[in-house]
Amino acid sequence: MNEMQLSFPARSENEVFARNAVAAFALALEPSLDELSDIKTAVSEAVTNCIVHAYRDTEGWVTIRCRAEDDRLDIEVCDEGQGIENIEKALQPFFTTQPSEERSGMGFTIMQTFMTEFAVASEAGAGTQVKMRKVLKRAEGA
Repeated sequence: MNEMQLSFPARSENEVFARNAVAAFALALEPSLDELSDIKTAVSEAVTNCIVHAYRDTEGWVTIRCRAEDDRLDIEVCDEGQGIENIEKALQPFFTTQPSEERSGMGFTIMQTFMTEFAVASEAGAGTQVKMRKVLKRAEGA
């Protein structure tokens, strides 16, 4: 098993850094290019949600924890921002709290689609935690 933790300011320029850091960590599991793309996309969506929604008009931090074991990558993306009032509603495709900024409301849907497992926990005023798992498909005989 291998683990890492990364914390950085919730700024848009750090989204690429976060995505690439998790991708580099995942390389030890020898993912396919498609699996690596899925992981990068899901991390981008999770981090972007923290940047855009958690800390509206304020500053804060995003923390990513990863664990790699056997054929499995677990990723946790957390913030200590404003939290989500209604998770069930937020998980609905096309739901957005910022339609004026042309947000698609597909972030959680994309994370769910690209990862094997997905869960969200949030508390108003205390932040949000997104947990994702990607189980990698190993080539037969590899």
